[in-house]
Amino acid sequence: MSEPAIVHLTPQSGLIPAINAWEFYLNDQGRSPNTIKAFLSDVRLLTQTLPPDRTLGAITTTDLNNFLHWLEHERNVPCSPKTLARRVTALKSFFRWLQKGGVLVVDPAEKVVQHSVISPLPEVLSESEINAALLAADRARRGVHPDARPYTLLALLLATGIKKSECLGIHINHIDLEAPGEPILFIRYASPANRYKERKLTLPEDWIPAYQEYLMQYNPVDRLLPWSQRRLEYLLEDIGRDAGLPKHLSFDMCRWTCALQDYLNNVEPEKIRQKLGISKIQWREIHLKLRQLAGKAE
Repeated sequence: MSEPAIVHLTPQSGLIPAINAWEFYLNDQGRSPNTIKAFLSDVRLLTQTLPPDRTLGAITTTDLNNFLHWLEHERNVPCSPKTLARRVTALKSFFRWLQKGGVLVVDPAEKVVQHSVISPLPEVLSESEINAALLAADRARRGVHPDARPYTLLALLLATGIKKSECLGIHINHIDLEAPGEPILFIRYASPANRYKERKLTLPEDWIPAYQEYLMQYNPVDRLLPWSQRRLEYLLEDIGRDAGLPKHLSFDMCRWTCALQDYLNNVEPEKIRQKLGISKIQWREIHLKLRQLAGKAE
């Protein structure tokens, strides 16, 4: 799908036509609107440090390093380490596309040093907090007006480590209780660009009764949890408050807690990576954080 957008470009083309063609390519690949907007903005900044007549084939690694130095030290606009790292990623993505598409023989961004940023350690639930949250959710399940939804949601997140967007995208037919061996949750993606994130996750047997109660109570037709993102966030906050947690219970906290529990239980790192559905590059930082979190938990 990307070929028609790049065939008219040559090493003598200017930067702006190439960026416009790249926008079509990013949309064809199913990239998120926010990612596309940020990447295009990042690469367009390059036009501010290059001569107007500079062609694609004349752009060098030195030009790109000078551009990054300008962003960080000379532009007089704050550029955080995280933003700088994203801009390096955008440059590398753009020029790699030009090189793979046959426009450039040499990729000038290949030798640009990637600026890695390690964000602060995430908050996770301790063993006692996990138990308190599950007990609070279970109380709602067994109350005067039984509601299995809080327990179904929380136990699912803690067992699978799925992201918020993945949780919202689960359909009833993505859950197979009759799978040989163990019940299975299929994580699916509509966009071809995200197919590598698709995976099968084992569901714990003790989750099944709550799930079946939930189906009887709410009778969802298509999506497993047919509510808005914000409504489910409130639901987790309610569980945390009812459990007396001093922390803000969230999707992200459940995901990290799940990963840390697997790590503490000596699950192979590669299996944790595959369970989370992340790339090997992303895993480097996450693995480092899990080691640090495990050290704090000891």
